[in-house]
Amino acid sequence: MNNWNDGYVVDIAYTYGYYPGMNPARLPLAFAFHGLQAPTVQTACELGFGQGLSSNIHAAASTTRWWGNDFNPRQAAFAQELAAASGSGAQLEDSSFSRFCRRDDLPDFDFIALHGIWSWVSQENRDIIFDFIDRKLKPGGVLYISYNTQPGWSAFMPLRELLVQHTQQSGNEEQGLPTAARIDAALAFAARLFEADPVYAQANPFMRDRLKVLQQQSRSYLAHEYFNRDWHVESFADMHRRFSGAGLEFACPAHYVDHLDMANLTPAQRQQLYEITDPVLQQSVRDFMVNQQFRRDYWVRGAQALDDRQRVQALALQSVILLTEPDKVPLTIQNVASEITLNRLIYEPILQALSDYQPHTLVDLAASLAHRNLNLAQVLDSVLMLIGTGHAAPLPAEPDAAARAQIERRTGDLNAWLLQRAALASPASEQGEEGEITHLSSPVIGGGVRVDRVEQLFLLARQSCGDDVDAWPAQVWRYIAAQGKRLLREGVRLEGEAENLAELATQARLFARTRLPLLKALGVV
Repeated sequence: MNNWNDGYVVDIAYTYGYYPGMNPARLPLAFAFHGLQAPTVQTACELGFGQGLSSNIHAAASTTRWWGNDFNPRQAAFAQELAAASGSGAQLEDSSFSRFCRRDDLPDFDFIALHGIWSWVSQENRDIIFDFIDRKLKPGGVLYISYNTQPGWSAFMPLRELLVQHTQQSGNEEQGLPTAARIDAALAFAARLFEADPVYAQANPFMRDRLKVLQQQSRSYLAHEYFNRDWHVESFADMHRRFSGAGLEFACPAHYVDHLDMANLTPAQRQQLYEITDPVLQQSVRDFMVNQQFRRDYWVRGAQALDDRQRVQALALQSVILLTEPDKVPLTIQNVASEITLNRLIYEPILQALSDYQPHTLVDLAASLAHRNLNLAQVLDSVLMLIGTGHAAPLPAEPDAAARAQIERRTGDLNAWLLQRAALASPASEQGEEGEITHLSSPVIGGGVRVDRVEQLFLLARQSCGDDVDAWPAQVWRYIAAQGKRLLREGVRLEGEAENLAELATQARLFARTRLPLLKALGVV
């Protein structure tokens, strides 16, 4: 390799995102929906874990043992700090793919995950990663991999190449500046080009709006998404050719919304798709139908098929729980091509049934709604949509008492550490701040739950003030004011202390009445 970072952006920290597709607890429902048996995941590995938030949340909230690598030492140090805080024993190291993947002391894995990494590393590293998967994924094991794909990137690729070329051109006056400054200059350059109305923009008029979106996005996100030296767009057929050579086959999408053709395809598109018998061509055509840009897939080595009886039983006994207050779940959703409206006669009864924030099996849910003329298939499709849009979650298998106590202790310790960090970082009311973590760990779902910065500060205030909701605002204001920050109300910054305290009081009462009962049910507090 030419240098330690091998062409990857390192002078801007990667985002602190949480990615639920890497939660092994989501495998059983997704696999059963497609007639497959999911493995029991005892060992897992994330290659290129970034800040390590997902791996740490999943390690703390389950009995699965996690390993992983990231070659950025600052990111690896943060991931190790999280692992130490939870006591999960996750082995997350500062290491290149070349060094980590060639270790001879690693176990074989039931689950290997890569989020986006495949699209942003060199061909040499992709060969190393492929060899690692080939050698270390167990029979029956699952690979989660997400990557940029065709045809969704086709129109954007020339613009991306132009932006990168501007940041890298020899003699450019912006050379030597930090990556964020060079990105700003490249975006300004592209905006001036579009003002000249090039034929490219005439042929691809939606690229003008795409450029406007880029201008508004975090420079940290843009740096890692678009400005690495290596940037690959790979078709599903190319991925299949590669991974079938290692005995892997495509199992199903990891993004739950992608299970639902009714929500993503027109009747004519579904008819054409279902007439295709070749599974690889079918996926390629589906990507063409929806103009797929980013795939999140599960691949399996040696898929174990369920017969019809086993499939129905596995689906019926799957438990789910709500992650959002029922009245906050939108019934209008933007899909890949248009806006869809969910049927209130189906979703409202389901949300009401789940509003006790307790786990419900799908069969019990369907039985309780039989008087509303809802059957198991309708409940299943609706639950998949709720999970896919982040408003519900499947539950893992119930651990024994000792394991449950261990998981609760580890998630409690990790969340306590994250809450203390929230007091030192910028509040969620100031959007776009670097270092913002917006998820805590739930022992109930074995994964992450979204909790924004101000909500985290309310939880921290509750630790010192108890359930005296009226005392929370003053405590939270001390954290916010110490950072020189202010709240926003309807997009307007509140400058005075009285205004901020009044807004915090309103938010605290709402949080205590709505979000806190949900977070208690999820074991977050």
